[in-house]
Amino acid sequence: MSITDQHIPERTRVFSIPTLTMRIGRSLLPLLLLGLAVHVILLHLPELRHSWEVVRNMALWAVGLAALAQILSYVGSGYLLRTLVAVVGQRLSIGVGVLVTLAASFVGLFSGGMIGNAAATYRWLYRRGVSKEGALLAGWLPSFFNNVALAVVGVVGVAHMIAIHELSGLQAIGFGLTLVMLGGALGIVLWGVYQRPRFTALLANVARRWSRFRKRAYHPAATEAAAGRVFVTWDVMYRGGWRGPALGALLNIGFDALTLYLLFVATGHPVSLGVLLTGYGLPLLLSKISFLPGGVGIVEATMAALYNGMGVPGATTVVVVLAYRAVSFWLPTLLGLPLAAYLQRTMK
Repeated sequence: MSITDQHIPERTRVFSIPTLTMRIGRSLLPLLLLGLAVHVILLHLPELRHSWEVVRNMALWAVGLAALAQILSYVGSGYLLRTLVAVVGQRLSIGVGVLVTLAASFVGLFSGGMIGNAAATYRWLYRRGVSKEGALLAGWLPSFFNNVALAVVGVVGVAHMIAIHELSGLQAIGFGLTLVMLGGALGIVLWGVYQRPRFTALLANVARRWSRFRKRAYHPAATEAAAGRVFVTWDVMYRGGWRGPALGALLNIGFDALTLYLLFVATGHPVSLGVLLTGYGLPLLLSKISFLPGGVGIVEATMAALYNGMGVPGATTVVVVLAYRAVSFWLPTLLGLPLAAYLQRTMK
């Protein structure tokens, strides 16, 4: 079965990107205000007066290395897109992969989440000359590989917290719910690739009900094509195509965690690997089930609570968490806006 969808009506097979105008502008302002509120709250903790001393004494060389590590994290994301496109014999530079990752993440943040991100990636790569097969793989699979890598880090973190008796009931519930959702999605896909007719029928039933709920026309061909993409993607990955993307996800998550570690080093308070991964993986996993864009507030508060609970001084925690979120979330988000506008204008 081909991964292409040539028999699907044009209006159902073409991915669309939400307009990057007032809609995103209206979403960006509340998010910035929310992020500012979170940062102000953290900065008004009792450790505020000590936090300024931490900032003044930070090692600039370590801060510079942290910024470099974050850049390399996005290089890993670009490499991930490149390897996914290469699975079907297409070519994509790492630089373009980085630009598309930043811009598509911005679109997904404000319109449609993972679906908006995937649609933006598909459209920009397809219009750049990448085949439909390659663009579809690059659109849908990066989040899967990155989430699997985060889940592995999260499991290590939970094991460490259990060992030191620091895992609270609320944290266990949140982490467990996230793993159940990720595991459930993976389980459905695994069941589907071995029960393909039943999976296609189930997908058609869900799509039909969803179309009825939205009062939209139902197109069976679109559902069959979607199921076909899942099957072809699985077949490609099963034949060994997963190795390159897995390495890309490892580079992305690994250098992102290294960014956080180097910020601890910059404050003069390096942490152990177990402490680092515990405070890193769990908050980012919890953000996946948050209704707030990018897990704003969830990541900061959870990271601060975890590191404080594991003995990191409060002033150090505040500085490191805010600096990490600034370079890993806020700066890429702000860069994503002009990049999305640029790609929208040039890749037509």
